[in-house]
Amino acid sequence: MTRLSQSVEQARELLVGADLADDAVVRDLLALTYERRHMDFSDMSPAEQAALVAERCEQLQPSAPALAARMEQAARAGRPFVAKFGIDPTGAEVHLGHAVPILVLDRFQRMGHHVVFIVGDVTAKIGDPSGRSDERPALTDEEIAANLATYRDQASAFFDFSRAEFRHNGDWLRQVTLPRLIEVAAHVPVAMSLQREDFRNRISAGHSLSLAELLYSVAMALDSVEVRCDLEVGGLDQFLNMQMCRKVMEICGQEPELVVATALLEGTDGTGAKMSKSRGNYVPLTALPGEIFGKVMSVPDRLMEPYLKALSEWQATELAILTERLADGSAHPRDVKKVVAGEVTAALHGVDAAMTARDEFAAQFSRRNYADMHDLPVVADLSLPVVEIVKALGFAASNGEVRRVAEQKGLRLVLEPGDAGPQQHVTLAPDEIREPLADILKSKLNGLSGDFYLKVGRRLARLGP
Repeated sequence: MTRLSQSVEQARELLVGADLADDAVVRDLLALTYERRHMDFSDMSPAEQAALVAERCEQLQPSAPALAARMEQAARAGRPFVAKFGIDPTGAEVHLGHAVPILVLDRFQRMGHHVVFIVGDVTAKIGDPSGRSDERPALTDEEIAANLATYRDQASAFFDFSRAEFRHNGDWLRQVTLPRLIEVAAHVPVAMSLQREDFRNRISAGHSLSLAELLYSVAMALDSVEVRCDLEVGGLDQFLNMQMCRKVMEICGQEPELVVATALLEGTDGTGAKMSKSRGNYVPLTALPGEIFGKVMSVPDRLMEPYLKALSEWQATELAILTERLADGSAHPRDVKKVVAGEVTAALHGVDAAMTARDEFAAQFSRRNYADMHDLPVVADLSLPVVEIVKALGFAASNGEVRRVAEQKGLRLVLEPGDAGPQQHVTLAPDEIREPLADILKSKLNGLSGDFYLKVGRRLARLGP
């Protein structure tokens, strides 16, 4: 029996019939799955490893048996099995959606395989080759280095960067000559690039494509050639780019890599759109435990299993037990959601912090007692305008965003009386966001005593020292 199967058996005992509303049961479960995040999977056979990978991805090309065979082939040849992941460090803030393929790469690392983490410094310096996206501006070397340092620090909960081989694709792409690029491109059908839906839509709309856009994925595919990649991990939105890697490797006389495409994590707003900063439906990895817990609790119930599958070490048998218990009514959806929220929070901050966030969530939304919450930010200078305070707290990025929250009646002052009386809520209008907070408190809650809070959507800050 492998280490993983022993852990799963222990979890089964907790999940079958146990009260998922019981804090002690939940703590034991979180401790078990948190330990699993650091578990050595090298005692698993190639077939078992391939099955574990297949279970947690959306696409595995060509197949799980082919993956097992490739691992065995590498072992017979006395060489490491090489798994690759590439990122373009275009931004400093990382969210849970970015962590999904990283977590799969970490499993390969813990299986004992050689992981190559490629930073697209050339890609980041080029930016968007179409020139149409403001989200992918060309970056300087200094900006790239700063973003990567922050990225590594934030994502370290999901990946052991110290055990990965780090490469910058500029080390070889800057050496590619024009004749070499044309030699490779001559064997790539244009139809491969035109499979991309965004390209087809632009052509249908009468817009043009540039040569740079068509050559871009060809050049990036040379990353796989350079490291002689056995397998590449990436999001499902990168599937066609990874297909290009397979083609270019074949052109260069190498055995094409296998491809693992992971799910695109749906955002917290329940609209079906993927998690992204531009939509504001994301959970940043830098968030406090209470904020992470609360954001996951705001996610629609239908996303609980996809979140567990994408972000946890839960196995198919454990997910099946949970699904069955939800179906027969022996587990309440809200209790299950608290387990999921605890799982995600524990991944980033540990089990103790997750259990504290769980308790504080109950205080906030069940007992409605904010005074029991200990990790709230504090606003000391109440003389500033509300809009500046909200931005300084990091609860919004711009004046426009603060105004939108106010227009949606999500900007509130909360008074929690010291005599355990009911909370009082005052909703702030959009035209009040530029007024000093002290003036608003004086005009709306003058003479009242207790603890004061500022609520921005689901985020909360304590007012005063």
